[in-house]
Amino acid sequence: MKIKNILSILIVFISLNAIAQDGSFVRKKREQIKSLKVAFITDELSLTPDEAAKFWPLFNAYEDKQQEIKKQRLKGYLDRMDEESFDKLSDKEAANMLAQIESSEDELYQARKKFVTSLKGVISPIKILKLKKAEENFNRKLLQQYRDRKLRK
Repeated sequence: MKIKNILSILIVFISLNAIAQDGSFVRKKREQIKSLKVAFITDELSLTPDEAAKFWPLFNAYEDKQQEIKKQRLKGYLDRMDEESFDKLSDKEAANMLAQIESSEDELYQARKKFVTSLKGVISPIKILKLKKAEENFNRKLLQQYRDRKLRK
């Protein structure tokens, strides 16, 4: 009996350790991606040191807000629903969920609009447009690298 208990506890600890390491791995990957993104955007925008000192706090705050909205709202609504759940929704429930998603989308849009407005006093309009293009290019490159890795496996 004691061996079974000890074995069970050991398995739990090993599982928790594996989960913690997996979370650490994901965190490290996110930090790596963020570092690459910062370098990419800095290079694409050719920020002066003064511009960079004002730009990055605004950018980081915007990114944090964007992630918060996506994580808490959009992802929460969509993750709750699997294929079978969609078939069981009433029209009223679906309309309510759709309204919540639209509200979150609007909140993302308003956050972006506020961010762009705050950037106008920090960098030129041309650099703001370059930022939009740089973000799209970075995401495209990241996705392409992901696809390439999947194909190699």
